[in-house]
Amino acid sequence: MSIETHQIKVSGLAVDVVRKDIKNLHLAVYPPLGRVRVAAPLLVSDEAVRLAVISKLSWIKKQKSKFTSQARQSAREYVSGESHYFQGSRYRLNVIYQTDTARVAIRNKSALDLYVREGSDREQREKVLLEWYRQQLKALIPPLVAHWEPVIGVKVADWQIRQMKTKWGTCNIAAGRIWLNLELAKKSAQCLEYIIVHEMVHLLERHHNDRFAELMSRFMPQWRLHREELNRSVLGHEDWSY
Repeated sequence: MSIETHQIKVSGLAVDVVRKDIKNLHLAVYPPLGRVRVAAPLLVSDEAVRLAVISKLSWIKKQKSKFTSQARQSAREYVSGESHYFQGSRYRLNVIYQTDTARVAIRNKSALDLYVREGSDREQREKVLLEWYRQQLKALIPPLVAHWEPVIGVKVADWQIRQMKTKWGTCNIAAGRIWLNLELAKKSAQCLEYIIVHEMVHLLERHHNDRFAELMSRFMPQWRLHREELNRSVLGHEDWSY
């Protein structure tokens, strides 16, 4: 597929323009600072893109404001006393050094005990906790996918968990495969389910258009509330890049 990328300025706003072999123009605003990106058909001019952005300036500013005001954790060092999240709840990390196999355990619904070997550095402690998050998601996802397949009328051929910088999930329609962001382990059960349904609905409709919204409302009437919860939740510290 032919792809052309450059940047234009619209009312003092930097806009990344990506031209590729598509039929319609799509505008999106990405976290954490509200980067504006327009995917446009190859033959659409910069002037047409500029007019499309101007028509959405109010919406763009609203989205950028949401991202910049969203609570964000400082960089985690994975030491005792830090706050970490699991399924929407906040836990106090308690690092325990020992000689046995590294593991993680929830204690008293308020503490996250991280068992690591003596001398473990920050990267090693992080790796243990991230692997625990991954295993928790691996247990949570299958029953949700199985529940929603007959409801939505699609079959998920495969699903994977990935660390992603700008998306909660993504979908390969041709392969029937969905990817889910590892960060979802930190969010509430409702948020995880919403993203799973969102990506499964993309197997019926590729774009975020009126049909997509109608399908979401049919299958999950309160999906907008779950989306707002996800948008309001604390973001982890990330070295965001695009």
